[in-house]
Amino acid sequence: MAAEAAQMLSDWHDFYILIGTAAATLIGLMFVSASIAAGFVTDQHRAGLQAFLTPTVVHFSAILATCLLLLAPLGGRPLLAMLLMAMGLASFVYAAMVWLRMRREGLVARIDNADRVWYGLGPVAFYLVLVAGAATMLAHPRLGLDITAAAQGALLLFGIRNAWDITMWWLTRRGGDN
Repeated sequence: MAAEAAQMLSDWHDFYILIGTAAATLIGLMFVSASIAAGFVTDQHRAGLQAFLTPTVVHFSAILATCLLLLAPLGGRPLLAMLLMAMGLASFVYAAMVWLRMRREGLVARIDNADRVWYGLGPVAFYLVLVAGAATMLAHPRLGLDITAAAQGALLLFGIRNAWDITMWWLTRRGGDN
């Protein structure tokens, strides 16, 4: 079973090395960005920080963790699928809680529809796609890996877009009290 999982993942090795490295690099850049903008983060901006910056770092971290799971020499496909499902469900719950907190604090009403999709609904949906990919991996390993890769790619794109949006938002308000 472990040999089967290793063979199945060998075709995806470079993809997960690349996407995991990208996610790790972007986590580092988010920390640099947050450090540079630390003087801007006031109580007035705390809700936005919790709704936009922190989840973006968490999404990049989930991508990295998924890649680590897929590259680790685990005990076989069922264990890998179960771990991926658990991580996908935990990430889904986190993303859903962020979305609910954004609604409760009135942030959803103050952002446009595109940001609602990119920051809230998109990550929630693609964590469910990750769970579906992991579940599919049990019966149809190659299809499960395809679905998992699609979820990872989408989450990476969501994170890149959101990191850029956060950066542009900070730059347009730098030096102001907006």
